[in-house]
Amino acid sequence: MSKILERRSIRKYDTNVKISRTEMKQILEEATRAPSSMNMQPWRFIVVESIDAKEKLRPVLYGNQLQLDTSSAMIVIFTDLKKFEYAEKIYNKAVEAGLMPEEVREKQLRNISNMIHTLSPEGVEKGGLIDSGLVAMQLMHIAKEHGYDTCSIGGFRHDQIAKALGIDSDRYKPVMIVSIGKAAEEGYPSVRLDIEDITTWL
Repeated sequence: MSKILERRSIRKYDTNVKISRTEMKQILEEATRAPSSMNMQPWRFIVVESIDAKEKLRPVLYGNQLQLDTSSAMIVIFTDLKKFEYAEKIYNKAVEAGLMPEEVREKQLRNISNMIHTLSPEGVEKGGLIDSGLVAMQLMHIAKEHGYDTCSIGGFRHDQIAKALGIDSDRYKPVMIVSIGKAAEEGYPSVRLDIEDITTWL
């Protein structure tokens, strides 16, 4: 069976298992191979792993206390409304790696400079939510490959979580939380709609 089909939403984790910072960094690096619009990579991660940090997160959760108390970490994913500030760095790295000609970099940077003033914060946030959803799903699959389990969490006070974690709530907009750790339960299998219910061929 494919690892993708083995994934379950796990709420209780083995509290004796702690993911090292080295391995967590590797998991995040692999997850960020996910695609994003113009390769702007708008996702930002806060890895909440210490007891003190988890207590800062606790008041903004709607439930999900078991994940908070037992997971190795709660990875809070935000999207950055100022993602285009990283455009030059991203494209410079691509040029240095031999993956992008310099003239393409210059063209892309000009396009962004001409476009950015036409974008609304709501539009930038919407695009960032889509891109960050892709990285979140990839993160959950990568975690499984590393032998860990996850649960995606959307039940929290979206208007309070940035402040609780000490970041700029105007710039960083919450996407979801992914709890991660070694499963202490099997998790429940779930059903899916038939393809015929959700697909139209034209």
